[in-house]
Amino acid sequence: MELDRYGQMKPTAPRTWLQGRDEEFARICPFSPEARDEDELAAQYFFRAKNRHPLLGRFEAAFVGHVEEGEYRSNGSSGGMVTWVAAELLRQGLVDCVAHVKESDDPQSEGRLFHYSLSRNLQELQAGAKSRYYPVELSGALQSIREAPGRYAVVGIPCFIKAVRLACADDPILKERIAFTLGLFCGHMKSARMAESFAWQMGQDIRQVKRLDYRKKAPDRPANWYRAELTLENGETRARDWWHLVDGDWGSGFFQNPACNFCDDVVAETADIAFGDAWKEPYSSDGRGTNVVIVRSKVLLDAVHAGIDEKRIALSYVDSDFVVATQAAGFRQRREGLSFRLSWPRMGMRPRKRLRAGSHGLSRQRMAVYIMRYGISFWSHRVFSVANLLHCPRLYMLWARAALACYQGVAYSRGPIGRIAQSLGLSGSEGRS
Repeated sequence: MELDRYGQMKPTAPRTWLQGRDEEFARICPFSPEARDEDELAAQYFFRAKNRHPLLGRFEAAFVGHVEEGEYRSNGSSGGMVTWVAAELLRQGLVDCVAHVKESDDPQSEGRLFHYSLSRNLQELQAGAKSRYYPVELSGALQSIREAPGRYAVVGIPCFIKAVRLACADDPILKERIAFTLGLFCGHMKSARMAESFAWQMGQDIRQVKRLDYRKKAPDRPANWYRAELTLENGETRARDWWHLVDGDWGSGFFQNPACNFCDDVVAETADIAFGDAWKEPYSSDGRGTNVVIVRSKVLLDAVHAGIDEKRIALSYVDSDFVVATQAAGFRQRREGLSFRLSWPRMGMRPRKRLRAGSHGLSRQRMAVYIMRYGISFWSHRVFSVANLLHCPRLYMLWARAALACYQGVAYSRGPIGRIAQSLGLSGSEGRS
């Protein structure tokens, strides 16, 4: 897997392989119509789960809260629960190593800002805290797991965890060694070009950037007020709020990976435990960060209960409706939006998903929102590529501002375009997205 010209991970192989069909690959690719879907995998791994929900899958219990002990919460983008659970697995000897995403030591020589790495102690593990909206790939980590005996946990977004489950079914060594999977709720994957765009807008060249914090935390600011911070090779920093960036409106779809248009899993339904941000008041206004947690493994449920009893973590039970409400925009995009996209004419292989094409009756405004998101995600890569080739960031910025104004006019009824949209019956109801 390597980054392509649009900053997205793509497989590299001889042309004959890329143009042909590989049955083994078809079984383990999470987007392959030949692979088992999330419902089938969850039925295998969590067949005794107490709860089933059409959006959340099978699970034992759901919680909202944060870590009380140590600096897990302050060091993480949210409530610190991902790193805490991974650390607890190491502390209890349930795993020997955790595969997760970390910053690259030397981004310029590696050609990327982040990569998967293996951590065997708390210090190494804590270096991987924080959200990374950047393309990564798992092949190196899985190969390391094959080569070194032990018990492993893997942290990843929904399609990565599904890929791990499929790989385990095909590889007895991975099946024996991967003991736990920790899932991350996901809106969509961004390409590496978003990091470059952020650098452009802060007056920097990405080649001068050593580190990127996508969500610089400040307790006195609401958690959903994202602020990106660059650390340069010379040690200086630059920071800007996402809403001051032309592509900082997450829901508009700038630099989205095209595969994300055909994903229907928001909450990592095949993971033993899954974590997201509690995007619901009063939690979304708490700048310290708060997690929503879905537990599917009874072993991990016992670990969570023990942490609560020992007052090391502060979690409260929540029901399915609460969890769904925290991720409402993602579920709209991945369910009703996906159903709409599946109804479009398409050449070549058609995805096999868990919902029927055109099964949601959408208003003209909702259809316009989904069409615009698709267009922005498609064209943002191409316009950026041309601007980069011409050494003219302004070209991309002008296009992005115009695209964002059109999107927000339709989605939120903002500005002159919003007034035009209202007159056409396309006024926005997307304020929750």
